[in-house]
Amino acid sequence: MKILALDTSNYTLGVALVDDEKVLGEYITYSKKNHSVRIMPAIQTLMKDCDWNPGELDRIVVAKGPGSYTGVRIGVTIAKTLAWSLKIPLVGVSSLEILAAGAGRYFNGSVAPLFDARRGQIYTGLYQSTNGKMDQLEKDQLIMISDWTEKLKNRKEKILFIGNDVSIHRSFIEEKLGEQAVFAEMAENNPRPSELALLGKNRPSEDVHSFVPNYIRLAEAEAKWLEANGQSKQG
Repeated sequence: MKILALDTSNYTLGVALVDDEKVLGEYITYSKKNHSVRIMPAIQTLMKDCDWNPGELDRIVVAKGPGSYTGVRIGVTIAKTLAWSLKIPLVGVSSLEILAAGAGRYFNGSVAPLFDARRGQIYTGLYQSTNGKMDQLEKDQLIMISDWTEKLKNRKEKILFIGNDVSIHRSFIEEKLGEQAVFAEMAENNPRPSELALLGKNRPSEDVHSFVPNYIRLAEAEAKWLEANGQSKQG
């Protein structure tokens, strides 16, 4: 199975080409540059370097959020367009799960991937590896870092924190959890698009037309508009 995996959900931009059990090509950058300008050239360059053409692809796997609203939309839109035009399956995977899988498979404990959401808030969830499979212990959520550390303290186990944004909150986490907190190495903090491909390889496909990103919360501008008009989010 030939898989194209795409992740533009945060500052990391990742593209991978995976064929069965082999990673044939992988492109990763961590930059605040515009993903919309860079993603298609990255895909084209990687496919050219690996001697693939779009017609050979069997599946598209995309990071579906949470993360940057704009970033998530870019990746999902491109993935849906490619899957529809090539008539191949589309699979969405949690951006947090991708991050957790990077080091979580080899950690004897729970894994807390983390993206900063400003104002003391984080996007996070809790995962654990069981026989090579990532199980979700706590759903992906938007939560105050203070509330999250309080919740994790009650687990009485080692917890691996992973992600480039962990550095923003590391001193607070250490203060609240002490030796209970373990921190991933620098090289593990970028979500790997090859992990994304692996996670999505055998999952059920999405309906291309109805598939939407998982933003977790409304964009601030949309939330203000709804508040001003006396409405609330439905569903």
